Amino acid sequence: MSPRLSTQEQAAALAARLGGSVHDLHRLSGGASRVTSAFDLETADGATRPLIVQMDRAGGAPGRAKARLEQGLLEAARRAGVPVPEVVAAPDWNADTDAGEGADPLGGAWLVVERLEGETIPRKILRDPEWAAARRVLTAQCGRALAAVHTIETASVAGLPAADPLGDPLPLLDTLGEVRPALELGVRWLAAHRPDDGAGAGARPTVTVHGDFRNGNLLVGPGGLRGVLDWELAHAGDPAEDIGWLCAPAWRFGGPGEVGGFGSVAELLAAYEEAGGDAVAPARVHWWQVYATVKWAAICALQASVHLGGMTRSVELAAIGRRVCESEWDLFVLLGVPPPVDLPEPVAAAGALPPFGRPTAAELTEAVREYVEGQMERGEGAAGFEARVARNALGVVERELRLGPSISAAHAARLAGLGFADDLALAAALRAGELDADWRRVAPALAASARDQLRVANPSYLPAATA
Repeated sequence: MSPRLSTQEQAAALAARLGGSVHDLHRLSGGASRVTSAFDLETADGATRPLIVQMDRAGGAPGRAKARLEQGLLEAARRAGVPVPEVVAAPDWNADTDAGEGADPLGGAWLVVERLEGETIPRKILRDPEWAAARRVLTAQCGRALAAVHTIETASVAGLPAADPLGDPLPLLDTLGEVRPALELGVRWLAAHRPDDGAGAGARPTVTVHGDFRNGNLLVGPGGLRGVLDWELAHAGDPAEDIGWLCAPAWRFGGPGEVGGFGSVAELLAAYEEAGGDAVAPARVHWWQVYATVKWAAICALQASVHLGGMTRSVELAAIGRRVCESEWDLFVLLGVPPPVDLPEPVAAAGALPPFGRPTAAELTEAVREYVEGQMERGEGAAGFEARVARNALGVVERELRLGPSISAAHAARLAGLGFADDLALAAALRAGELDADWRRVAPALAASARDQLRVANPSYLPAATA
């Protein structure tokens, strides 16, 4: 819904558009690109319909184009047999809704869809006993759903863009001003190993690709998959992209299965092919797993920039910027770089007490973290989630204050050992291809730095042998 409207104004606008009374309107998420809210619509006959409204933050022509594309995708997916929510209402795409007497109070870049019942939180789907039966069938259901997605004719969805995978991550990081040598190395690997089998990543776009098919965007009920959500990244491309994205480490959330934490690649591919999808070689899936890992790292940096640039101030968006190193670590695992176990452990910084007295910065941070943990016990829903994110962010600060100086010194020593003064110089050399023949020396050094970043950002992400 339009972020400019109050809850009461939004409810009134929805009621006028849909015909009925709007109850229990509440925000479910407020991400970088759009706001999603739930509500109940009571109709004149007394029936109640659970609904969702999605509002693009951008508004204007770009936002309207995205919302219109998503409507077309949902309707085409439903016809193809993909489990998706039904579109209930959308703007009049031919009307001038941005200004004037007939302006759309919801901003003209929105969709109302049915609200399906189920769970989307990965840690619950992967761990809670009530989803055990769903976990057993989810992999095969995902394979069949992806096969259905890939039957959608690209020409049938107006405005569906095509995408060149290697046109994504580094230009995005350049725009943000990020310097990440590990991602430079990842893109060099992708370019050197790009499949070229006539139907691989190097082929021209052939099918509709969901673009974000993964655990977290799958609505799961007791019987398994109930809905495929969030189509805003859909495009024309290689069908193996969706498969590799679902199998990327980022979407396993600590689960043992390579597919979303719950299944095996072999079972996924078998179900996909049985449902009519073309055969996909495991090597092609691996290439797209590497691609997904590099791209997700860039997306994490992008989401953090939304907070840092002031567009949306959010502790969740701020914290996700420190998750880039998770994907960098995943990248080196996927590429088979030996884990750096022979390097010295970072140690806590020592020295005289700073001249500010006590409590020190570390002690103040600890006090705030304890306060937030108390708030977590009383918070529910979005407030409880944000309190957990804030608690984790404070943990990052505490570990950086304690370990940051020694980790920074170790990183500088690795750079010097490679012959570079800073990350910028190393990244430039990697992009220029100057280190392509020096892989065995460069990759372990970058993996060691990714490991040390994780010691601050999220130590539990590391295997015990390397933490």
